[in-house]
Amino acid sequence: MRQAKRVRRPRGSVYRRPDSPYWHISFSRCGVKIRENTHLLNEKAARKLLDSRLGNIADGKALPCDISKTTVGELFELVRTDYAVNGRKSADALEKRIRLHLAPFFYVVSGLDGKYAGGMKSAQVTTDYINRYVVARQSGGATNGTINRELSVLRRGFSLGMAATPPKVSQCPNFPRLRENAPRTGFLEDNQYRAITQACPELWFRSMIEVARTYGWRSGELKQLRCEQVDLMNRTIRLHRGSTKNDDGRLVVMTDAVYTLLCECLRGKRGHDYVFTRRNGKPVRDFRKTWRNACIAASVPEALFHDWRRTGVRAMVRRGIPERVAMTISGHRTRSIFDRYNIVSEADLRDAARKMNEPTTGGTEVSPVSVTATPLPSAGTVN
Repeated sequence: MRQAKRVRRPRGSVYRRPDSPYWHISFSRCGVKIRENTHLLNEKAARKLLDSRLGNIADGKALPCDISKTTVGELFELVRTDYAVNGRKSADALEKRIRLHLAPFFYVVSGLDGKYAGGMKSAQVTTDYINRYVVARQSGGATNGTINRELSVLRRGFSLGMAATPPKVSQCPNFPRLRENAPRTGFLEDNQYRAITQACPELWFRSMIEVARTYGWRSGELKQLRCEQVDLMNRTIRLHRGSTKNDDGRLVVMTDAVYTLLCECLRGKRGHDYVFTRRNGKPVRDFRKTWRNACIAASVPEALFHDWRRTGVRAMVRRGIPERVAMTISGHRTRSIFDRYNIVSEADLRDAARKMNEPTTGGTEVSPVSVTATPLPSAGTVN
C-alpha cells in the first residue's frame, strides 16, 4: 500500500542577540527570511511563539503584524492604493495634500519609486499631535475646510490599517472636526458676464464660460470634453458615464449661443480631439491666471469659475425650467445640494415684492387694508 506523502513542516530557530536581553525567532515563508523580536525573556515561551508562527505558515494563515513598527508613510500608501483600486478622480488632490502638508509634518519621505515610507510610528500619532497640526495649518492661513480634507486622508489611513489582514494599527486616534464656513453663495450677473468675456475674447475662454453659465457644469467636465461628444447635427452634448463627479452621464440640447461657439471650437478637429484648445492646439488645462486677470479687469476680483455653476442653476429656475429637469442638466443628485446652488438675491426678493403688489388676475381686486390707530391710554388711566 502506497503511503501518503508527508508534508514537511517549516523549521525555525530561537536565539538571543548580544545587544538584547530578549529572545528572537527566525523562520522562512515563501523563501523570505523573517526575524522577529519576541520581547520575551523566557526561552520556552519564545519557542512556543515560534511554533505558533510555523503553524500559521503550514495552515496558510496570515502572520500577525508588529503594529508598533507601522509608520505614517505606510498608512499613506494604503490610502493611495485604495484610491487607485477604486478609480477615485481626486488622486491628484490626494498627492498634493500628502506631499505639501501632511508628509512634512509627520516626517514622511518619498522614495525614488514614488512610495511614501518612514516617518512617525502610527502609535505616536495622538490627538494632541493632530491638534498641533491643526494649529500649524491655521497659522499658515489654511481654512478649516481645507484642514478637514487633509485630516480625512490620515483618518482614512488609520481605518484601512485597522481593517487590513493582519491589522497594521490597533486603534484610531480621535480626530477633531473643525467648524467650516457657510457654503459660498456667489453668482455672476449678466453685466459681469459681458465684462469678463470682453476682458479675454479668446474663443476657448468665451466658449467655456458660455457652456458653464448655460448648463451649470464644472470646469473639470469642460476641460475633458472631446469633439466626439458634441453632435452638431442633432445639436446635443453628451457627458459619458464616469467622466463627471458623480459618475452619471448627461445629455443636453445646445442653445443657439452654445451651438455657434462650439461650431467654431470644432472646426478642423477630429473626434478624439479636445473641444477647448488654445491657439497652439494644446488642450486647456490650467487657466487660473487667465481667469484671474479677466476678473480683475472686469472689477470682480473675488469671482470664481465655479460661480458659473450657481449662476446656471439660478438662471434655469428663474426661467421656469422644472427643477427636476434643471437638476438633470446640472448633474445634481440631491435636492439639498441643488437648493444650495439656487441662490436667492436681493433683486429676487424685490421682484417678489413687486409681484405681490400687483392686483390678482381672478377678476377680483384686493383693496388695500386701512388701519386706524387706536390711541394709547394715558399714564393716569387705570383699567
